[in-house]
Amino acid sequence: MAWSHTVLLTLLPTVLILIVLAGVESAAVKDGKDSEAQGASKRVFMPASDASNFFKRRGRRSPKTYEEYYAEQRMKMAANERRSEHYEEQNNEYENYLEEERDEQNERTREKNEQWREFNYDGQYPRYPHHRRYV
Repeated sequence: MAWSHTVLLTLLPTVLILIVLAGVESAAVKDGKDSEAQGASKRVFMPASDASNFFKRRGRRSPKTYEEYYAEQRMKMAANERRSEHYEEQNNEYENYLEEERDEQNERTREKNEQWREFNYDGQYPRYPHHRRYV
């Protein structure tokens, strides 16, 4: 008996709230702009004939129309173009990186060789006879 009173007391406020809210119109649409709301719904929803044609699909084995085929080819060509541009850009970046690395390595090697020559050359004579100038 006690559980029936508990269920009744929980369902009674719920029913009262639903009754009160049933009389309230939607708060999302203002009173002065009903025509604007209908215009928006016309833009969102399409007529039934168009909707039925929208969901009709051609069979799997039926041939594509020229427009479908052409649109698909344009999409493939655009994707291939984007891919080739991306790879070309990546290749250019890598070539620039390699060129900079080579330049830096050559500069370091040249500096190292100059330092070695300055350190090991005593200024009196060339280090090896084959380095002498012919006069």
